[in-house]
Amino acid sequence: MTRSWQITDITDAARARIATARLAAAYGVPALERTRLVASLSAQLRLCLTKGGSWRLTLETGTASPAAGAEAGRGVLHAVVTPSPDAAAAGQPPWRVTVPCPEAVPGTDADVAVDDPAALAEALLGADEDTALVLDRLTEQENLVEFHREELQQTNQGVVALHAELDAAGRAQREAFAAERKARTEAENARRRLTFLADASAVLTASLDHHEIVRRLPELLVPEYAATVDVWLFEQDGDRPGPAHPAAAVVAARTGRPQYAAPHPGALPGVDDQPPSALSPDRPLLCIPLPTRQAPLGVVTLSPPGERWDADDAVMLVELTRRASIAIDHAQRYQHNRDIAETLQRALLTELPAPPGLALAARYLPATHGLNIGGDWYDAFRQPDGGVIAVVGDVTGHGLRAAVMMSQLRTALRAYAVDDGSPGRLLTRLHTFLHHLQPDLFATAVIARFHPDEPTLTWAAAGHPPPVLRAADGRVQTLDAKPGAMLGIPLEQEIRDHTVPLAPGSTLALYTDGLVERRARGIDPGIARLAEALGSFGPAALETDLEGSADGILRPLLSDSERDDDVCLLLCHFRGAR
Repeated sequence: MTRSWQITDITDAARARIATARLAAAYGVPALERTRLVASLSAQLRLCLTKGGSWRLTLETGTASPAAGAEAGRGVLHAVVTPSPDAAAAGQPPWRVTVPCPEAVPGTDADVAVDDPAALAEALLGADEDTALVLDRLTEQENLVEFHREELQQTNQGVVALHAELDAAGRAQREAFAAERKARTEAENARRRLTFLADASAVLTASLDHHEIVRRLPELLVPEYAATVDVWLFEQDGDRPGPAHPAAAVVAARTGRPQYAAPHPGALPGVDDQPPSALSPDRPLLCIPLPTRQAPLGVVTLSPPGERWDADDAVMLVELTRRASIAIDHAQRYQHNRDIAETLQRALLTELPAPPGLALAARYLPATHGLNIGGDWYDAFRQPDGGVIAVVGDVTGHGLRAAVMMSQLRTALRAYAVDDGSPGRLLTRLHTFLHHLQPDLFATAVIARFHPDEPTLTWAAAGHPPPVLRAADGRVQTLDAKPGAMLGIPLEQEIRDHTVPLAPGSTLALYTDGLVERRARGIDPGIARLAEALGSFGPAALETDLEGSADGILRPLLSDSERDDDVCLLLCHFRGAR
Protein backbone atom coordinates (compact mmCIF):
# COMPACT_ATOMS: atom_id res chain seq x y z
CA MET A 1 0.00 0.00 0.00
CA THR A 2 1.21 3.49 -0.85
CA ARG A 3 -0.34 6.83 0.16
CA SER A 4 0.91 10.32 -0.66
CA TRP A 5 -0.06 13.92 0.18
CA GLN A 6 0.88 17.20 -1.37
CA ILE A 7 1.83 19.76 1.29
CA THR A 8 1.95 23.45 0.55
CA ASP A 9 0.55 25.06 3.70
CA ILE A 10 -0.17 24.37 7.35
CA THR A 11 -3.60 22.85 6.62
CA ASP A 12 -2.04 20.31 4.30
CA ALA A 13 0.54 19.54 6.95
CA ALA A 14 -2.16 19.00 9.62
CA ARG A 15 -4.16 16.69 7.39
CA ALA A 16 -1.03 14.73 6.44
CA ARG A 17 -0.11 14.38 10.13
CA ILE A 18 -3.63 13.12 11.05
CA ALA A 19 -3.65 10.71 8.13
CA THR A 20 -0.25 9.37 9.10
CA ALA A 21 -1.42 8.79 12.69
CA ARG A 22 -4.55 6.97 11.50
CA LEU A 23 -2.66 4.81 9.04
CA ALA A 24 -0.04 3.93 11.64
CA ALA A 25 -2.81 2.93 14.05
CA ALA A 26 -4.58 0.99 11.31
CA TYR A 27 -1.46 -0.99 10.55
CA GLY A 28 -0.83 -1.86 14.16
CA VAL A 29 2.16 0.37 14.86
CA PRO A 30 2.66 0.35 18.65
CA ALA A 31 1.45 3.49 20.38
CA LEU A 32 4.91 4.56 21.53
CA GLU A 33 6.42 4.09 18.09
CA ARG A 34 3.38 5.78 16.57
CA THR A 35 3.79 8.79 18.81
CA ARG A 36 7.48 8.99 17.99
CA LEU A 37 6.62 8.80 14.25
CA VAL A 38 4.01 11.56 14.44
CA ALA A 39 6.25 13.81 16.59
CA SER A 40 9.20 13.33 14.26
CA LEU A 41 6.98 13.95 11.18
CA SER A 42 5.52 17.12 12.75
CA ALA A 43 8.97 18.49 13.33
CA GLN A 44 10.00 17.75 9.76
CA LEU A 45 6.78 19.33 8.33
CA ARG A 46 7.40 22.49 10.37
CA LEU A 47 10.87 22.62 8.87
CA CYS A 48 9.45 22.17 5.36
CA LEU A 49 6.87 24.95 5.84
CA THR A 50 9.64 27.22 7.08
CA LYS A 51 11.65 26.58 3.91
CA GLY A 52 8.51 27.09 1.77
CA GLY A 53 7.57 25.52 -1.53
CA SER A 54 5.67 22.30 -2.26
CA TRP A 55 6.51 19.03 -0.50
CA ARG A 56 5.22 15.48 -0.77
CA LEU A 57 4.63 13.00 2.05
CA THR A 58 4.60 9.35 1.01
CA LEU A 59 3.58 6.46 3.28
CA GLU A 60 4.35 2.96 2.10
CA THR A 61 4.00 -0.44 3.73
CA GLY A 62 6.29 -3.39 3.08
CA THR A 63 8.50 -6.02 4.66
CA ALA A 64 11.87 -5.49 6.37
CA SER A 65 15.05 -6.79 4.76
CA PRO A 66 17.96 -8.31 6.80
CA ALA A 67 20.11 -5.31 5.89
CA ALA A 68 17.59 -2.93 7.47
CA GLY A 69 18.39 -4.21 10.97
CA ALA A 70 14.77 -5.37 11.72
CA GLU A 71 13.51 -8.91 11.89
CA ALA A 72 13.46 -10.27 8.34
CA GLY A 73 9.92 -10.66 6.82
CA ARG A 74 8.21 -8.44 9.39
CA GLY A 75 5.95 -5.56 8.23
CA VAL A 76 7.24 -2.01 8.26
CA LEU A 77 5.83 1.43 7.47
CA HIS A 78 8.01 3.86 5.53
CA ALA A 79 7.43 7.64 5.71
CA VAL A 80 9.25 9.81 3.17
CA VAL A 81 9.13 13.60 2.75
CA THR A 82 10.60 14.92 -0.52
CA PRO A 83 10.56 18.37 -2.12
CA SER A 84 8.70 18.88 -5.44
CA PRO A 85 10.91 19.25 -8.49
CA ASP A 86 9.86 22.89 -8.90
CA ALA A 87 10.37 23.75 -5.21
CA ALA A 88 13.26 25.88 -3.88
CA ALA A 89 14.56 22.90 -1.90
CA ALA A 90 14.69 20.66 -4.95
CA GLY A 91 17.76 18.50 -4.97
CA GLN A 92 17.95 18.08 -1.20
CA PRO A 93 17.98 14.49 0.12
CA PRO A 94 14.53 13.23 1.23
CA TRP A 95 13.64 12.76 4.90
CA ARG A 96 12.94 9.13 5.79
CA VAL A 97 11.71 7.22 8.79
CA THR A 98 10.69 3.58 9.18
CA VAL A 99 8.63 2.00 11.95
CA PRO A 100 7.68 -1.64 12.47
CA CYS A 101 4.03 -2.65 12.03
CA PRO A 102 2.09 -5.92 11.84
CA GLU A 103 -0.60 -6.59 9.24
CA ALA A 104 -3.46 -4.11 8.95
CA VAL A 105 -6.05 -4.56 11.66
CA PRO A 106 -9.08 -6.39 10.17
CA GLY A 107 -12.05 -4.08 9.59
CA THR A 108 -9.94 -0.95 9.79
CA ASP A 109 -10.65 1.54 7.02
CA ALA A 110 -7.41 3.21 6.32
CA ASP A 111 -8.84 5.35 3.56
CA VAL A 112 -11.23 7.48 5.61
CA ALA A 113 -10.94 11.05 4.54
CA VAL A 114 -9.74 13.46 7.09
CA ASP A 115 -12.14 16.14 5.91
CA ASP A 116 -15.07 14.30 7.54
CA PRO A 117 -15.68 15.89 10.99
CA ALA A 118 -16.40 12.51 12.51
CA ALA A 119 -13.21 11.12 11.12
CA LEU A 120 -11.29 14.14 12.37
CA ALA A 121 -12.77 13.75 15.84
CA GLU A 122 -11.95 10.07 15.83
CA ALA A 123 -8.40 10.86 14.79
CA LEU A 124 -8.08 13.45 17.53
CA LEU A 125 -9.45 11.00 20.11
CA GLY A 126 -7.00 8.41 18.85
CA ALA A 127 -4.20 10.94 19.22
CA ASP A 128 -5.40 11.68 22.76
CA GLU A 129 -5.37 7.99 23.52
CA ASP A 130 -1.84 7.76 22.14
CA THR A 131 -0.84 10.76 24.19
CA ALA A 132 -2.43 9.29 27.29
CA LEU A 133 -0.59 6.04 26.66
CA VAL A 134 2.64 7.93 26.19
CA LEU A 135 1.93 9.85 29.39
CA ASP A 136 1.35 6.60 31.21
CA ARG A 137 4.63 5.29 29.88
CA LEU A 138 6.28 8.54 30.88
CA THR A 139 4.82 8.17 34.38
CA GLU A 140 6.22 4.68 34.59
CA GLN A 141 9.56 5.98 33.39
CA GLU A 142 9.42 8.82 35.92
CA ASN A 143 8.68 6.34 38.69
CA LEU A 144 11.53 4.20 37.50
CA VAL A 145 13.80 7.27 37.32
CA GLU A 146 12.74 8.27 40.85
CA PHE A 147 13.55 4.77 42.07
CA HIS A 148 16.93 4.92 40.41
CA ARG A 149 17.43 8.44 41.79
CA GLU A 150 16.80 7.20 45.33
CA GLU A 151 19.04 4.24 44.71
CA LEU A 152 21.71 6.57 43.31
CA GLN A 153 21.32 8.86 46.32
CA GLN A 154 21.81 5.91 48.67
CA THR A 155 24.79 4.83 46.58
CA ASN A 156 26.18 8.37 46.78
CA GLN A 157 25.74 8.34 50.54
CA GLY A 158 27.59 5.03 50.66
CA VAL A 159 30.31 6.45 48.44
CA VAL A 160 30.57 9.53 50.68
CA ALA A 161 30.82 7.30 53.74
CA LEU A 162 33.40 5.17 51.96
CA HIS A 163 35.34 8.32 51.01
CA ALA A 164 35.21 9.43 54.62
CA GLU A 165 36.53 6.06 55.75
CA LEU A 166 39.21 6.14 53.06
CA ASP A 167 40.15 9.68 54.08
CA ALA A 168 40.39 8.64 57.72
CA ALA A 169 42.44 5.60 56.70
CA GLY A 170 44.63 7.86 54.56
CA ARG A 171 45.18 10.26 57.48
CA ALA A 172 46.01 7.34 59.76
CA GLN A 173 48.40 5.97 57.16
CA ARG A 174 50.03 9.38 56.69
CA GLU A 175 50.40 9.70 60.46
CA ALA A 176 51.89 6.20 60.59
CA PHE A 177 54.28 7.10 57.77
CA ALA A 178 55.24 10.33 59.55
CA ALA A 179 55.84 8.41 62.79
CA GLU A 180 57.86 5.82 60.88
CA ARG A 181 59.95 8.54 59.19
CA LYS A 182 60.50 10.20 62.54
CA ALA A 183 61.52 6.90 64.14
CA ARG A 184 63.78 6.11 61.18
CA THR A 185 65.35 9.57 61.40
CA GLU A 186 65.91 9.19 65.13
CA ALA A 187 67.38 5.72 64.61
CA GLU A 188 69.65 7.03 61.85
CA ASN A 189 70.80 9.91 64.05
CA ALA A 190 71.42 7.51 66.93
CA ARG A 191 73.39 5.22 64.61
CA ARG A 192 75.38 8.21 63.34
CA ARG A 193 76.19 9.33 66.88
CA LEU A 194 77.21 5.82 67.96
CA THR A 195 79.38 5.41 64.86
CA PHE A 196 81.05 8.76 65.48
CA LEU A 197 81.54 7.91 69.15
CA ALA A 198 83.16 4.57 68.28
CA ASP A 199 85.41 6.07 65.58
CA ALA A 200 86.41 9.03 67.74
CA SER A 201 87.17 6.75 70.69
CA ALA A 202 89.39 4.62 68.47
CA VAL A 203 91.27 7.74 67.32
CA LEU A 204 91.73 9.04 70.87
CA THR A 205 92.90 5.73 72.31
CA ALA A 206 95.30 5.05 69.43
CA SER A 207 97.86 7.46 70.85
CA LEU A 208 99.78 7.24 74.12
CA ASP A 209 100.80 10.88 73.96
CA HIS A 210 98.30 13.01 75.89
CA HIS A 211 99.36 16.12 73.96
CA GLU A 212 98.39 14.34 70.74
CA ILE A 213 95.01 13.37 72.23
CA VAL A 214 94.33 16.98 73.25
CA ARG A 215 95.25 18.11 69.73
CA ARG A 216 92.98 15.57 68.03
CA LEU A 217 89.88 16.26 70.13
CA PRO A 218 88.99 19.61 68.43
CA GLU A 219 89.71 18.07 65.02
CA LEU A 220 87.08 15.40 65.71
CA LEU A 221 84.35 17.75 66.94
CA VAL A 222 84.69 20.81 64.69
CA PRO A 223 82.57 21.70 62.74
CA GLU A 224 79.85 19.02 63.00
CA TYR A 225 79.31 19.03 66.76
CA ALA A 226 81.03 22.22 67.89
CA ALA A 227 82.13 25.56 66.52
CA THR A 228 85.05 25.92 68.96
CA VAL A 229 86.71 23.53 71.42
CA ASP A 230 89.02 24.56 74.26
CA VAL A 231 90.76 21.90 76.38
CA TRP A 232 91.92 23.11 79.80
CA LEU A 233 94.31 20.66 81.48
CA PHE A 234 95.04 21.67 85.04
CA GLU A 235 98.67 20.49 85.09
CA GLN A 236 99.51 22.55 82.00
CA ASP A 237 98.95 25.84 83.77
CA GLY A 238 100.94 25.00 86.89
CA ASP A 239 102.07 28.16 88.61
CA ARG A 240 102.19 30.12 85.37
CA PRO A 241 99.31 32.51 84.58
CA GLY A 242 97.19 30.97 81.86
CA PRO A 243 94.31 32.20 79.72
CA ALA A 244 91.07 33.21 81.41
CA HIS A 245 88.46 30.46 81.63
CA PRO A 246 84.66 30.86 81.78
CA ALA A 247 83.04 30.78 85.20
CA ALA A 248 81.05 27.71 84.13
CA ALA A 249 84.33 25.87 83.43
CA VAL A 250 85.52 26.70 86.93
CA VAL A 251 82.24 25.38 88.37
CA ALA A 252 82.59 22.22 86.28
CA ALA A 253 86.15 21.72 87.58
CA ARG A 254 85.00 22.21 91.16
CA THR A 255 81.81 20.10 91.07
CA GLY A 256 82.79 17.51 88.48
CA ARG A 257 79.44 18.04 86.68
CA PRO A 258 78.86 19.43 83.15
CA GLN A 259 77.67 23.06 83.06
CA TYR A 260 75.69 24.95 80.40
CA ALA A 261 76.18 28.73 80.32
CA ALA A 262 73.65 30.62 78.16
CA PRO A 263 71.01 33.37 78.39
CA HIS A 264 68.28 30.70 78.42
CA PRO A 265 68.23 27.31 80.18
CA GLY A 266 69.43 24.46 78.02
CA ALA A 267 67.41 21.64 79.66
CA LEU A 268 70.17 19.21 78.68
CA PRO A 269 70.12 15.86 80.51
CA GLY A 270 72.72 15.62 83.28
CA VAL A 271 73.89 19.23 82.72
CA ASP A 272 73.49 22.13 85.14
CA ASP A 273 72.40 25.54 83.83
CA GLN A 274 74.49 28.63 84.52
CA PRO A 275 74.21 32.33 83.58
CA PRO A 276 75.86 33.37 80.29
CA SER A 277 79.63 33.66 80.40
CA ALA A 278 81.13 37.11 80.58
CA LEU A 279 83.79 35.94 78.14
CA SER A 280 81.17 34.90 75.56
CA PRO A 281 77.79 36.44 76.49
CA ASP A 282 76.20 35.92 73.06
CA ARG A 283 77.02 32.24 72.58
CA PRO A 284 76.10 29.24 74.71
CA LEU A 285 78.99 27.31 76.27
CA LEU A 286 79.03 23.68 77.34
CA CYS A 287 81.74 22.99 79.94
CA ILE A 288 82.39 19.28 80.51
CA PRO A 289 84.94 18.08 83.09
CA LEU A 290 87.50 15.40 82.23
CA PRO A 291 86.74 12.94 85.04
CA THR A 292 89.07 10.40 86.65
CA ARG A 293 88.80 8.26 89.77
CA GLN A 294 90.41 10.91 91.95
CA ALA A 295 89.69 14.35 90.47
CA PRO A 296 89.05 15.91 87.06
CA LEU A 297 92.06 16.29 84.78
CA GLY A 298 90.62 19.44 83.26
CA VAL A 299 87.59 20.87 81.49
CA VAL A 300 86.54 20.86 77.84
CA THR A 301 84.61 24.00 76.82
CA LEU A 302 82.60 23.88 73.60
CA SER A 303 80.40 26.31 71.68
CA PRO A 304 77.56 24.92 69.53
CA PRO A 305 77.76 24.71 65.73
CA GLY A 306 74.33 26.40 65.54
CA GLU A 307 72.05 28.13 68.03
CA ARG A 308 72.24 25.32 70.58
CA TRP A 309 72.83 21.58 70.95
CA ASP A 310 70.36 18.79 70.52
CA ALA A 311 69.84 16.92 73.81
CA ASP A 312 71.11 13.63 72.33
CA ASP A 313 74.18 15.36 70.91
CA ALA A 314 74.93 16.79 74.35
CA VAL A 315 74.73 13.31 75.90
CA MET A 316 77.11 12.02 73.21
CA LEU A 317 79.55 14.90 73.86
CA VAL A 318 79.59 14.14 77.59
CA GLU A 319 80.32 10.47 76.86
CA LEU A 320 83.06 11.33 74.34
CA THR A 321 84.68 13.67 76.87
CA ARG A 322 84.62 10.89 79.45
CA ARG A 323 86.39 8.56 77.03
CA ALA A 324 88.87 11.28 76.12
CA SER A 325 89.58 11.73 79.84
CA ILE A 326 90.31 8.01 80.18
CA ALA A 327 92.63 8.14 77.15
CA ILE A 328 94.47 11.21 78.51
CA ASP A 329 94.79 9.63 81.97
CA HIS A 330 96.15 6.40 80.50
CA ALA A 331 98.59 8.33 78.32
CA GLN A 332 99.85 10.34 81.28
CA ARG A 333 100.23 7.22 83.41
CA TYR A 334 102.01 5.49 80.54
CA GLN A 335 104.39 8.40 80.09
CA HIS A 336 105.04 8.50 83.83
CA ASN A 337 105.82 4.77 83.98
CA ARG A 338 107.89 5.00 80.83
CA ASP A 339 109.96 7.82 82.27
CA ILE A 340 110.55 5.85 85.47
CA ALA A 341 111.47 2.68 83.58
CA GLU A 342 113.80 4.51 81.21
CA THR A 343 115.45 6.36 84.09
CA LEU A 344 115.97 3.12 85.97
CA GLN A 345 117.20 1.40 82.83
CA ARG A 346 119.80 4.04 82.09
CA ALA A 347 120.88 4.16 85.72
CA LEU A 348 121.58 0.42 85.63
CA LEU A 349 123.60 0.59 82.40
CA THR A 350 127.02 1.12 83.91
CA GLU A 351 129.94 2.88 82.34
CA LEU A 352 132.07 0.53 80.28
CA PRO A 353 135.57 -0.33 81.56
CA ALA A 354 138.74 0.25 79.54
CA PRO A 355 140.73 -3.01 79.96
CA PRO A 356 144.11 -3.36 78.24
CA GLY A 357 143.95 -4.89 74.78
CA LEU A 358 140.16 -4.43 74.42
CA ALA A 359 138.07 -1.44 73.25
CA LEU A 360 134.35 -1.33 74.05
CA ALA A 361 131.52 0.81 72.64
CA ALA A 362 127.84 0.43 73.55
CA ARG A 363 124.56 1.93 72.45
CA TYR A 364 121.17 1.71 74.15
CA LEU A 365 118.05 3.17 72.51
CA PRO A 366 114.72 2.85 74.33
CA ALA A 367 111.61 2.01 72.34
CA THR A 368 109.73 5.00 71.01
CA HIS A 369 106.36 3.22 70.65
CA GLY A 370 104.55 1.57 73.51
CA LEU A 371 105.78 0.77 76.98
CA ASN A 372 108.47 -1.54 75.62
CA ILE A 373 111.43 -0.27 77.61
CA GLY A 374 113.12 -1.87 80.57
CA GLY A 375 114.07 -5.35 79.37
CA ASP A 376 117.24 -4.92 77.26
CA TRP A 377 120.63 -4.46 78.96
CA TYR A 378 124.33 -4.71 78.41
CA ASP A 379 127.29 -4.92 80.79
CA ALA A 380 131.08 -5.41 80.74
CA PHE A 381 133.39 -5.97 83.70
CA ARG A 382 136.70 -7.56 84.64
CA GLN A 383 137.18 -10.92 86.31
CA PRO A 384 139.83 -11.58 88.97
CA ASP A 385 142.11 -13.40 86.49
CA GLY A 386 142.26 -10.42 84.13
CA GLY A 387 139.60 -11.65 81.74
CA VAL A 388 136.73 -9.41 80.61
CA ILE A 389 133.10 -10.45 80.52
CA ALA A 390 130.85 -8.75 77.96
CA VAL A 391 127.12 -9.52 78.11
CA VAL A 392 123.94 -8.45 76.33
CA GLY A 393 120.56 -9.66 77.57
CA ASP A 394 116.82 -9.20 77.11
CA VAL A 395 114.21 -9.86 79.79
CA THR A 396 110.73 -10.79 78.53
CA GLY A 397 108.07 -8.27 79.35
CA HIS A 398 108.45 -4.55 79.56
CA GLY A 399 108.15 -1.70 81.98
CA LEU A 400 109.22 -1.41 85.58
CA ARG A 401 109.04 -5.10 86.36
CA ALA A 402 111.34 -6.01 83.49
CA ALA A 403 113.77 -3.24 84.47
CA VAL A 404 113.88 -4.46 88.07
CA MET A 405 114.40 -8.06 86.96
CA MET A 406 117.14 -6.94 84.61
CA SER A 407 118.94 -5.22 87.47
CA GLN A 408 118.75 -8.38 89.57
CA LEU A 409 120.15 -10.51 86.74
CA ARG A 410 122.96 -8.02 86.21
CA THR A 411 123.85 -8.05 89.91
CA ALA A 412 123.68 -11.87 90.09
CA LEU A 413 125.89 -12.22 87.00
CA ARG A 414 128.55 -9.95 88.48
CA ALA A 415 128.44 -11.94 91.71
CA TYR A 416 128.75 -15.28 89.91
CA ALA A 417 131.62 -13.98 87.73
CA VAL A 418 133.78 -13.39 90.79
CA ASP A 419 134.43 -17.16 90.83
CA ASP A 420 136.00 -16.96 87.36
CA GLY A 421 133.14 -18.88 85.78
CA SER A 422 133.03 -19.43 82.03
CA PRO A 423 130.16 -17.95 79.95
CA GLY A 424 128.31 -21.30 79.82
CA ARG A 425 128.51 -21.86 83.58
CA LEU A 426 127.45 -18.26 84.25
CA LEU A 427 124.36 -18.64 82.05
CA THR A 428 123.51 -21.97 83.68
CA ARG A 429 123.57 -20.38 87.13
CA LEU A 430 121.50 -17.43 85.87
CA HIS A 431 118.97 -19.90 84.49
CA THR A 432 118.58 -21.57 87.88
CA PHE A 433 118.45 -18.22 89.64
CA LEU A 434 115.69 -16.83 87.39
CA HIS A 435 113.65 -20.04 87.44
CA HIS A 436 113.45 -19.99 91.24
CA LEU A 437 113.19 -16.23 91.65
CA GLN A 438 110.58 -15.43 88.96
CA PRO A 439 109.01 -18.62 87.55
CA ASP A 440 106.77 -16.63 85.19
CA LEU A 441 109.53 -14.42 83.80
CA PHE A 442 112.12 -15.41 81.16
CA ALA A 443 115.22 -13.88 79.60
CA THR A 444 117.74 -14.34 76.82
CA ALA A 445 121.43 -13.51 77.04
CA VAL A 446 124.77 -13.93 75.30
CA ILE A 447 128.11 -13.76 77.18
CA ALA A 448 131.57 -13.39 75.65
CA ARG A 449 134.86 -13.73 77.56
CA PHE A 450 138.08 -12.08 76.41
CA HIS A 451 141.54 -12.50 77.89
CA PRO A 452 144.49 -10.49 76.58
CA ASP A 453 146.81 -13.47 76.93
CA GLU A 454 144.54 -15.95 75.17
CA PRO A 455 144.09 -15.96 71.38
CA THR A 456 140.56 -17.40 71.67
CA LEU A 457 137.08 -16.05 72.28
CA THR A 458 134.83 -18.04 74.58
CA TRP A 459 131.12 -17.41 74.32
CA ALA A 460 127.74 -18.94 75.18
CA ALA A 461 124.14 -18.00 74.37
CA ALA A 462 120.76 -18.80 75.88
CA GLY A 463 117.90 -18.17 73.44
CA HIS A 464 119.62 -15.03 72.16
CA PRO A 465 120.48 -13.85 68.61
CA PRO A 466 123.97 -15.10 67.65
CA PRO A 467 127.06 -12.87 67.95
CA VAL A 468 128.65 -11.54 64.76
CA LEU A 469 132.48 -11.65 64.55
CA ARG A 470 134.57 -9.63 62.11
CA ALA A 471 138.08 -10.96 61.64
CA ALA A 472 141.09 -8.71 61.23
CA ASP A 473 141.13 -9.34 57.46
CA GLY A 474 137.51 -8.15 57.09
CA ARG A 475 135.78 -11.52 56.87
CA VAL A 476 132.54 -11.72 58.88
CA GLN A 477 130.97 -14.81 60.42
CA THR A 478 127.90 -15.46 62.53
CA LEU A 479 128.62 -17.50 65.68
CA ASP A 480 125.51 -19.62 65.42
CA ALA A 481 126.64 -22.76 67.23
CA LYS A 482 123.77 -24.44 69.05
CA PRO A 483 122.70 -22.12 71.90
CA GLY A 484 120.96 -23.03 75.10
CA ALA A 485 117.26 -22.48 75.76
CA MET A 486 115.84 -19.32 77.27
CA LEU A 487 116.74 -18.55 80.84
CA GLY A 488 114.06 -19.33 83.41
CA ILE A 489 112.04 -21.90 81.47
CA PRO A 490 110.87 -24.87 83.57
CA LEU A 491 113.63 -27.14 82.30
CA GLU A 492 116.94 -28.20 83.74
CA GLN A 493 119.74 -27.36 81.35
CA GLU A 494 123.49 -26.92 81.29
CA ILE A 495 124.57 -24.36 78.74
CA ARG A 496 127.74 -25.15 76.82
CA ASP A 497 130.72 -22.94 76.05
CA HIS A 498 131.91 -22.33 72.49
CA THR A 499 135.32 -21.08 71.38
CA VAL A 500 136.60 -19.43 68.26
CA PRO A 501 140.12 -18.20 67.38
CA LEU A 502 140.57 -14.51 68.01
CA ALA A 503 143.32 -12.46 66.39
CA PRO A 504 144.19 -8.87 67.17
CA GLY A 505 142.06 -6.51 65.06
CA SER A 506 138.94 -8.67 65.40
CA THR A 507 135.62 -7.07 66.36
CA LEU A 508 132.67 -8.81 68.03
CA ALA A 509 129.12 -7.42 67.90
CA LEU A 510 126.66 -8.40 70.63
CA TYR A 511 123.10 -7.06 70.25
CA THR A 512 119.41 -7.57 71.07
CA ASP A 513 116.64 -8.50 68.65
CA GLY A 514 115.34 -4.93 68.49
CA LEU A 515 118.31 -4.12 66.23
CA VAL A 516 117.75 -6.83 63.60
CA GLU A 517 114.21 -8.17 63.86
CA ARG A 518 111.36 -6.80 61.74
CA ARG A 519 107.82 -8.10 61.87
CA ALA A 520 107.43 -8.34 58.12
CA ARG A 521 110.80 -10.05 57.39
CA GLY A 522 111.84 -11.91 60.53
CA ILE A 523 115.28 -11.86 62.12
CA ASP A 524 117.62 -13.61 59.63
CA PRO A 525 117.69 -10.79 57.04
CA GLY A 526 118.47 -8.35 59.84
CA ILE A 527 121.44 -10.44 61.05
CA ALA A 528 122.73 -10.54 57.46
CA ARG A 529 122.45 -6.73 57.25
CA LEU A 530 124.35 -6.40 60.54
CA ALA A 531 127.14 -8.63 59.22
CA GLU A 532 127.29 -6.56 56.03
CA ALA A 533 127.44 -3.30 57.97
CA LEU A 534 130.17 -4.62 60.28
CA GLY A 535 132.21 -5.84 57.32
CA SER A 536 131.96 -2.51 55.53
CA PHE A 537 134.36 -0.74 57.93
CA GLY A 538 138.05 -0.56 57.34
CA PRO A 539 140.44 -1.80 60.07
CA ALA A 540 141.51 1.74 60.84
CA ALA A 541 137.96 2.92 61.51
CA LEU A 542 137.33 0.19 64.08
CA GLU A 543 140.72 0.71 65.66
CA THR A 544 140.60 4.49 65.98
CA ASP A 545 136.86 5.32 66.22
CA LEU A 546 134.84 2.47 67.66
CA GLU A 547 132.17 4.87 68.93
CA GLY A 548 131.63 6.29 65.46
CA SER A 549 131.54 2.76 64.09
CA ALA A 550 128.72 1.91 66.51
CA ASP A 551 126.72 4.87 65.21
CA GLY A 552 127.53 3.85 61.64
CA ILE A 553 125.97 0.42 62.29
CA LEU A 554 122.81 1.81 63.92
CA ARG A 555 121.95 4.27 61.17
CA PRO A 556 121.37 1.82 58.29
CA LEU A 557 119.88 -0.90 60.46
CA LEU A 558 117.32 1.35 62.13
CA SER A 559 116.34 3.31 59.04
CA ASP A 560 113.31 1.06 58.50
CA SER A 561 112.58 0.31 62.17
CA GLU A 562 109.39 1.40 63.93
CA ARG A 563 111.38 1.37 67.19
CA ASP A 564 108.73 -0.63 69.06
CA ASP A 565 111.41 -2.42 71.08
CA ASP A 566 114.62 -1.51 72.91
CA VAL A 567 117.89 -1.66 70.99
CA CYS A 568 121.21 -2.71 72.53
CA LEU A 569 124.53 -2.91 70.68
CA LEU A 570 127.90 -3.74 72.26
CA LEU A 571 131.04 -3.67 70.07
CA CYS A 572 134.17 -5.37 71.39
CA HIS A 573 137.37 -4.64 69.41
CA PHE A 574 140.21 -6.98 70.40
CA ARG A 575 143.64 -5.40 70.15
CA GLY A 576 145.58 -8.20 71.91
CA ALA A 577 148.45 -8.04 74.40
CA ARG A 578 150.88 -5.14 73.95
